[in-house]
Amino acid sequence: MIRALVLAACLIPSLACAQQAQTNGVDHKTMMQHMQMMGAQAAGVSVPTEPGQGAFAAIQEIVAILEADPDTDWSRVDIDALRAHLVDMGAVTLAADVKSEPVAGGTRFLVTGSGAVRDSVRRMVKAHAAAMNEIDGWRFEASDIDGGASLTVWPPAKDAGKLRGLGFFGLMAQGMHHQQHHLMIARGENPHH
Repeated sequence: MIRALVLAACLIPSLACAQQAQTNGVDHKTMMQHMQMMGAQAAGVSVPTEPGQGAFAAIQEIVAILEADPDTDWSRVDIDALRAHLVDMGAVTLAADVKSEPVAGGTRFLVTGSGAVRDSVRRMVKAHAAAMNEIDGWRFEASDIDGGASLTVWPPAKDAGKLRGLGFFGLMAQGMHHQQHHLMIARGENPHH
């Protein structure tokens, strides 16, 4: 059985080479890499799938989407802007300080940092408040404060416990708009309008 799997692993790349001459318009290098991975998996060899870092993976995913879309306007694509946004996300998530205080019907989060972190906080908090305001009855309001930004959130009464459970970072991750937001940034579109 093991010999058969090893033989298959050796033959699959060879078969791919033989088929290469018969295929037109196919990316042969990608096909070969795919066939080699399939052969390695058939032989029981582990094949890496993780790109190694979250921001890199997000960029890699967006680049693949853009390359697969024949309507991509490459003159507008701005991967550097996407990277800058991902840097902001990392700075807020990993380096910002957050304090919370109750307000009537909600919570105010005071989010601070110094230098680049402060600037990232301001951009991220304002953008998220604009994207999430009035969705499912939640109200968001953001403003600059010394060293960062405040985010005041008023959920519907039934979601008061959810607000406590989510806290600031859960709120920032809330909503599946982030992936579309990243694609819009990369395409050179303004995702906040």
